[in-house]
Amino acid sequence: MIVLKATQDKVLAVLQSVAGIVERRHTLPILANVLIRKIGQAVQVTTSDLEIQIRTTATLDGDAGNFSTTVGARKLIDILRTMPSDQTVSLESSANKLVLKGGKSRFTLQTLPAEDFPLVQESPSYGPVFSVPQKTLRDLLNQVSFAMAVHDIRYYLNGILFVVEGQQLSLVATDGHRLAFTSATLDVEVPKQEVILPRKTVLEMQRLLSDGDGSIEMQFANNQAKFSFEGMEFITKLVEGKFPDYNRVIPKNHKNLITMGRAPLLASLQRTAILTSEKFKGVRLNIEPGTLRVASNNAEQEEAVDELDIDYAGDEIEIGFNVTYLIDALANMGQEMVRLELADSNSSALLTIPENPTFKYVVMPMRI
Repeated sequence: MIVLKATQDKVLAVLQSVAGIVERRHTLPILANVLIRKIGQAVQVTTSDLEIQIRTTATLDGDAGNFSTTVGARKLIDILRTMPSDQTVSLESSANKLVLKGGKSRFTLQTLPAEDFPLVQESPSYGPVFSVPQKTLRDLLNQVSFAMAVHDIRYYLNGILFVVEGQQLSLVATDGHRLAFTSATLDVEVPKQEVILPRKTVLEMQRLLSDGDGSIEMQFANNQAKFSFEGMEFITKLVEGKFPDYNRVIPKNHKNLITMGRAPLLASLQRTAILTSEKFKGVRLNIEPGTLRVASNNAEQEEAVDELDIDYAGDEIEIGFNVTYLIDALANMGQEMVRLELADSNSSALLTIPENPTFKYVVMPMRI
């Protein structure tokens, strides 16, 4: 039976859209496989790592009828990558094996039974569906994802908090030293729900979401989230645990405000970061009317000093930061101007964007 037949670029795109979560080595060998299910003319392709499940449906040529099997995802993709993009390729089933043909090449691949593939049990009780444009969600994720923790023992920090309430969707990420917050307006009223999406889910979503106009539908359950977009269905387990109260962390009414160009500030921090020590990425900011001075030094007694002219008439402040935290935030913004809000040398700083009131980035000071 010819399971599917199409050009290499079409088949490869379908497989690559679901293969990001597939681990090469897994305690369950079948999870290195992709589940291919043919229903009439439609081909359904599914992958899972027991935490996340991604499924996409495509209409590809081939024999009509129903058929399902699983085959090694990486091998299939690696072989397809070596073929010309306009070449017609086919997958045919033959006695517990799949044969991939293209031009004068043929590859016989071992399969495992489809019924052994562990599908994620879908939650029976999802909350209401709401949607945003894909580009909106992608931008929101990009604005906060860099502040997620990596392998923190406080496992609830290894992800992004999604809060829906009324007509607002808010995303928050923190690693305990810094916090990023952003939000968007929904076109429907949604009852309050809070869920924490795991780090791996966030990274995979960022890979899959496009800048197109298409929307993405979301639904949350107690232990699961479901996203649907462009013929794809993405189901993920959630991180259990209580996320910190981010509203208490975001400073309000800081009286010293500096609005300045994002690019010059980023360049200045990148220059002075070169002479920080590997372990201790500290830079000192000296702020006085008209001038921002950025300084760093290291164990070899080297030092860097960089000055920027600023429009500022507030208090004189000397404050230290981990320079990486500032660079991460500035490098993930696209705007021309940023605003730095400070109270004193011991309080956390707030970085905002003048034309985007929804974005807030809080960074704790460090002793230098």
